[in-house]
Amino acid sequence: MTDLFPPFEPGDEPRPRRIRPVPFRVLLPNLVTLLSMCAGLTAMRLAVEGKLETAVVAILIAAVLDGLDGRLARMLKSTSRFGAELDSLSDFLSFGVAPAFILYTYGLHDLKSVGWVVALLFASASALRLARFNVAIDDPHRPDWQKDFFVGMPAPAGALTGLLPLYLHLMGAGRVPGTAFLEAAYLLFIAFMMVSRIPTFAGKTLGTRVPRSYVVPLMIGVVAVVALLATHTFEMLALITVVYLAAVPLMVKRYRSLERLHGRTAPDAPPPATA
Repeated sequence: MTDLFPPFEPGDEPRPRRIRPVPFRVLLPNLVTLLSMCAGLTAMRLAVEGKLETAVVAILIAAVLDGLDGRLARMLKSTSRFGAELDSLSDFLSFGVAPAFILYTYGLHDLKSVGWVVALLFASASALRLARFNVAIDDPHRPDWQKDFFVGMPAPAGALTGLLPLYLHLMGAGRVPGTAFLEAAYLLFIAFMMVSRIPTFAGKTLGTRVPRSYVVPLMIGVVAVVALLATHTFEMLALITVVYLAAVPLMVKRYRSLERLHGRTAPDAPPPATA
Protein backbone atom coordinates (compact mmCIF):
# COMPACT_ATOMS: atom_id res chain seq x y z
CA MET A 1 0.00 0.00 0.00
CA THR A 2 2.92 2.35 0.58
CA ASP A 3 3.71 2.18 -3.16
CA LEU A 4 0.19 3.27 -4.01
CA PHE A 5 0.09 6.10 -1.47
CA PRO A 6 3.68 7.31 -0.92
CA PRO A 7 4.15 9.73 1.96
CA PHE A 8 4.86 13.38 1.18
CA GLU A 9 5.28 16.60 3.08
CA PRO A 10 2.78 19.43 2.61
CA GLY A 11 3.98 21.81 -0.07
CA ASP A 12 5.91 19.13 -1.99
CA GLU A 13 3.14 18.47 -4.50
CA PRO A 14 4.43 18.51 -8.09
CA ARG A 15 3.56 21.73 -9.82
CA PRO A 16 1.97 21.59 -13.26
CA ARG A 17 4.31 22.46 -16.09
CA ARG A 18 3.87 26.03 -17.15
CA ILE A 19 3.41 26.56 -20.89
CA ARG A 20 5.15 29.70 -22.01
CA PRO A 21 3.11 31.96 -24.28
CA VAL A 22 4.33 32.43 -27.84
CA PRO A 23 5.20 36.03 -28.77
CA PHE A 24 3.00 37.50 -31.48
CA ARG A 25 6.06 38.50 -33.50
CA VAL A 26 6.75 34.78 -33.97
CA LEU A 27 3.20 34.10 -35.16
CA LEU A 28 2.87 37.05 -37.52
CA PRO A 29 5.04 35.74 -40.41
CA ASN A 30 3.29 32.36 -40.24
CA LEU A 31 -0.11 34.05 -40.35
CA VAL A 32 0.95 35.92 -43.48
CA THR A 33 2.07 32.60 -45.00
CA LEU A 34 -1.34 31.07 -44.26
CA LEU A 35 -3.05 34.04 -45.88
CA SER A 36 -0.92 33.48 -48.98
CA MET A 37 -2.02 29.83 -49.07
CA CYS A 38 -5.67 30.89 -48.68
CA ALA A 39 -5.27 33.27 -51.63
CA GLY A 40 -3.99 30.40 -53.77
CA LEU A 41 -6.92 28.18 -52.78
CA THR A 42 -9.34 31.03 -53.49
CA ALA A 43 -7.81 31.44 -56.95
CA MET A 44 -8.70 27.82 -57.72
CA ARG A 45 -12.30 28.36 -56.62
CA LEU A 46 -12.56 31.50 -58.74
CA ALA A 47 -11.23 29.62 -61.76
CA VAL A 48 -13.94 26.96 -61.33
CA GLU A 49 -16.53 29.74 -61.22
CA GLY A 50 -15.14 31.23 -64.44
CA LYS A 51 -13.81 34.39 -62.76
CA LEU A 52 -10.37 34.25 -64.36
CA GLU A 53 -9.55 37.92 -63.82
CA THR A 54 -10.11 37.68 -60.08
CA ALA A 55 -8.23 34.37 -59.98
CA VAL A 56 -5.14 36.05 -61.43
CA VAL A 57 -5.44 38.84 -58.86
CA ALA A 58 -5.62 36.21 -56.09
CA ILE A 59 -2.38 34.61 -57.33
CA LEU A 60 -0.78 38.07 -57.42
CA ILE A 61 -1.89 38.70 -53.83
CA ALA A 62 -0.45 35.33 -52.82
CA ALA A 63 2.89 36.30 -54.39
CA VAL A 64 2.95 39.64 -52.56
CA LEU A 65 2.19 37.96 -49.24
CA ASP A 66 4.84 35.31 -49.94
CA GLY A 67 7.39 38.06 -50.40
CA LEU A 68 6.34 39.71 -47.14
CA ASP A 69 6.42 36.73 -44.78
CA GLY A 70 10.14 36.07 -45.15
CA ARG A 71 11.03 39.73 -44.79
CA LEU A 72 8.82 40.03 -41.72
CA ALA A 73 10.46 36.99 -40.16
CA ARG A 74 13.94 38.43 -40.72
CA MET A 75 12.95 41.90 -39.49
CA LEU A 76 11.26 40.54 -36.37
CA LYS A 77 14.02 37.95 -35.85
CA SER A 78 11.43 35.18 -35.76
CA THR A 79 12.77 32.84 -38.44
CA SER A 80 12.27 29.16 -37.68
CA ARG A 81 12.40 25.78 -39.36
CA PHE A 82 8.64 25.48 -38.87
CA GLY A 83 8.09 28.73 -40.76
CA ALA A 84 10.35 27.60 -43.61
CA GLU A 85 8.48 24.31 -44.02
CA LEU A 86 5.09 26.03 -43.84
CA ASP A 87 6.24 28.53 -46.46
CA SER A 88 7.27 25.72 -48.84
CA LEU A 89 3.94 23.92 -48.44
CA SER A 90 2.07 27.16 -49.06
CA ASP A 91 4.21 27.93 -52.12
CA PHE A 92 3.55 24.52 -53.63
CA LEU A 93 -0.18 25.04 -53.36
CA SER A 94 -0.31 28.70 -54.41
CA PHE A 95 2.39 28.65 -57.11
CA GLY A 96 2.40 25.03 -58.25
CA VAL A 97 -1.08 23.52 -57.96
CA ALA A 98 -3.19 26.68 -58.33
CA PRO A 99 -1.59 28.07 -61.55
CA ALA A 100 -1.61 24.62 -63.17
CA PHE A 101 -5.28 24.18 -62.28
CA ILE A 102 -6.18 27.68 -63.52
CA LEU A 103 -4.40 27.18 -66.84
CA TYR A 104 -6.03 23.78 -67.32
CA THR A 105 -9.42 25.31 -66.62
CA TYR A 106 -8.66 28.17 -69.02
CA GLY A 107 -7.25 26.44 -72.10
CA LEU A 108 -5.22 23.29 -71.51
CA HIS A 109 -8.41 21.26 -71.23
CA ASP A 110 -8.73 21.63 -75.02
CA LEU A 111 -5.86 19.13 -75.27
CA LYS A 112 -7.70 16.73 -72.94
CA SER A 113 -5.28 14.23 -71.36
CA VAL A 114 -2.22 15.92 -72.89
CA GLY A 115 -3.19 19.22 -71.29
CA TRP A 116 -3.67 17.52 -67.94
CA VAL A 117 -0.21 15.91 -68.20
CA VAL A 118 1.29 19.35 -68.86
CA ALA A 119 -0.47 20.71 -65.77
CA LEU A 120 0.85 17.77 -63.72
CA LEU A 121 4.39 18.38 -64.96
CA PHE A 122 4.22 22.04 -64.02
CA ALA A 123 3.00 21.25 -60.50
CA SER A 124 5.64 18.51 -60.14
CA ALA A 125 8.38 20.89 -61.26
CA SER A 126 7.26 23.36 -58.61
CA ALA A 127 7.41 20.66 -55.91
CA LEU A 128 10.90 19.57 -57.00
CA ARG A 129 12.06 23.18 -57.10
CA LEU A 130 10.88 23.80 -53.54
CA ALA A 131 12.36 20.53 -52.25
CA ARG A 132 15.74 21.44 -53.73
CA PHE A 133 15.51 24.88 -52.16
CA ASN A 134 14.89 23.37 -48.72
CA VAL A 135 17.93 21.12 -49.09
CA ALA A 136 20.10 24.05 -50.19
CA ILE A 137 19.22 25.96 -47.02
CA ASP A 138 21.04 23.35 -44.95
CA ASP A 139 24.20 23.42 -47.07
CA PRO A 140 26.99 24.63 -44.73
CA HIS A 141 29.44 25.10 -47.60
CA ARG A 142 27.31 27.56 -49.56
CA PRO A 143 29.11 30.92 -49.76
CA ASP A 144 27.32 34.10 -48.74
CA TRP A 145 27.36 35.66 -52.20
CA GLN A 146 25.26 32.80 -53.61
CA LYS A 147 22.42 33.71 -51.25
CA ASP A 148 21.56 36.51 -53.68
CA PHE A 149 20.70 33.90 -56.33
CA PHE A 150 18.24 31.07 -56.72
CA VAL A 151 19.09 27.84 -58.53
CA GLY A 152 16.40 27.82 -61.19
CA MET A 153 13.36 30.05 -61.38
CA PRO A 154 11.63 30.44 -57.99
CA ALA A 155 8.11 29.08 -57.62
CA PRO A 156 6.33 32.48 -57.32
CA ALA A 157 8.09 33.75 -60.44
CA GLY A 158 7.24 30.50 -62.21
CA ALA A 159 3.57 30.94 -61.35
CA LEU A 160 3.36 34.56 -62.47
CA THR A 161 5.32 34.00 -65.68
CA GLY A 162 3.44 30.79 -66.42
CA LEU A 163 0.16 32.70 -66.46
CA LEU A 164 1.30 34.84 -69.42
CA PRO A 165 -1.15 33.17 -71.87
CA LEU A 166 -3.97 34.09 -69.52
CA TYR A 167 -2.75 37.69 -69.30
CA LEU A 168 -2.84 37.94 -73.10
CA HIS A 169 -6.35 36.49 -73.18
CA LEU A 170 -7.59 38.96 -70.58
CA MET A 171 -6.01 41.77 -72.59
CA GLY A 172 -8.27 40.84 -75.50
CA ALA A 173 -6.05 38.53 -77.54
CA GLY A 174 -8.18 36.01 -79.35
CA ARG A 175 -7.62 32.26 -79.46
CA VAL A 176 -6.91 30.60 -82.79
CA PRO A 177 -6.55 26.89 -83.66
CA GLY A 178 -3.32 25.56 -82.20
CA THR A 179 -3.18 28.10 -79.36
CA ALA A 180 -3.53 25.36 -76.74
CA PHE A 181 -0.38 23.62 -78.06
CA LEU A 182 1.58 26.87 -77.83
CA GLU A 183 0.32 27.41 -74.28
CA ALA A 184 1.32 23.87 -73.32
CA ALA A 185 4.80 24.32 -74.82
CA TYR A 186 5.25 27.61 -72.99
CA LEU A 187 4.16 26.10 -69.67
CA LEU A 188 6.62 23.23 -70.15
CA PHE A 189 9.35 25.80 -70.77
CA ILE A 190 8.54 27.54 -67.47
CA ALA A 191 8.51 24.16 -65.70
CA PHE A 192 11.97 23.46 -67.14
CA MET A 193 13.18 26.85 -65.92
CA MET A 194 12.08 26.00 -62.37
CA VAL A 195 13.96 22.68 -62.21
CA SER A 196 16.97 23.87 -64.21
CA ARG A 197 20.35 24.90 -62.80
CA ILE A 198 20.04 28.38 -64.32
CA PRO A 199 20.80 31.00 -61.63
CA THR A 200 18.22 33.73 -61.13
CA PHE A 201 18.31 36.78 -58.90
CA ALA A 202 16.85 36.21 -55.44
CA GLY A 203 16.48 39.80 -54.30
CA LYS A 204 16.51 38.89 -50.59
CA THR A 205 18.86 41.77 -49.80
CA LEU A 206 17.01 44.18 -52.06
CA GLY A 207 15.86 47.18 -50.07
CA THR A 208 17.92 46.50 -46.95
CA ARG A 209 20.16 49.47 -47.74
CA VAL A 210 19.09 52.19 -50.15
CA PRO A 211 21.45 55.06 -51.09
CA ARG A 212 20.01 58.43 -50.14
CA SER A 213 20.10 59.66 -53.74
CA TYR A 214 17.85 56.76 -54.77
CA VAL A 215 15.19 57.17 -52.08
CA VAL A 216 12.92 59.65 -53.88
CA PRO A 217 13.18 58.00 -57.35
CA LEU A 218 12.53 54.61 -55.74
CA MET A 219 9.42 55.86 -53.96
CA ILE A 220 8.10 57.44 -57.16
CA GLY A 221 8.84 54.26 -59.12
CA VAL A 222 7.03 52.05 -56.59
CA VAL A 223 3.98 54.32 -56.64
CA ALA A 224 3.97 54.31 -60.44
CA VAL A 225 4.21 50.50 -60.65
CA VAL A 226 1.45 50.00 -58.08
CA ALA A 227 -0.78 52.53 -59.83
CA LEU A 228 -0.23 50.88 -63.21
CA LEU A 229 -0.91 47.45 -61.74
CA ALA A 230 -4.14 48.73 -60.25
CA THR A 231 -5.34 50.38 -63.47
CA HIS A 232 -3.76 48.18 -66.19
CA THR A 233 -3.24 44.95 -64.27
CA PHE A 234 -2.85 42.41 -67.05
CA GLU A 235 -0.86 44.68 -69.36
CA MET A 236 1.62 45.33 -66.55
CA LEU A 237 1.82 41.66 -65.59
CA ALA A 238 2.52 40.73 -69.20
CA LEU A 239 5.18 43.44 -69.46
CA ILE A 240 6.84 42.39 -66.19
CA THR A 241 6.84 38.76 -67.36
CA VAL A 242 8.54 39.61 -70.65
CA VAL A 243 11.11 41.84 -68.94
CA TYR A 244 11.86 39.16 -66.33
CA LEU A 245 12.40 36.45 -68.93
CA ALA A 246 14.55 38.77 -71.02
CA ALA A 247 16.67 39.57 -67.94
CA VAL A 248 17.52 35.91 -67.23
CA PRO A 249 20.65 35.98 -69.46
CA LEU A 250 21.82 39.08 -67.55
CA MET A 251 21.30 37.24 -64.26
CA VAL A 252 23.36 34.31 -65.55
CA LYS A 253 26.11 36.67 -66.70
CA ARG A 254 26.21 38.35 -63.29
CA TYR A 255 26.34 35.00 -61.53
CA ARG A 256 29.21 33.77 -63.70
CA SER A 257 31.22 36.92 -63.06
CA LEU A 258 30.79 36.53 -59.31
CA GLU A 259 31.60 32.85 -59.62
CA ARG A 260 34.91 33.64 -61.30
CA LEU A 261 35.61 36.35 -58.75
CA HIS A 262 35.08 34.03 -55.80
CA GLY A 263 36.65 30.98 -57.38
CA ARG A 264 33.57 28.77 -57.43
CA THR A 265 32.55 26.39 -60.22
CA ALA A 266 28.92 25.50 -59.43
CA PRO A 267 26.10 26.54 -57.08
CA ASP A 268 26.40 23.34 -55.08
CA ALA A 269 30.07 22.47 -55.60
CA PRO A 270 31.63 20.68 -52.61
CA PRO A 271 34.63 22.18 -50.83
CA PRO A 272 38.02 21.26 -52.32
CA ALA A 273 39.41 17.98 -51.02
CA THR A 274 42.42 18.13 -48.73
CA ALA A 275 45.27 15.65 -48.63
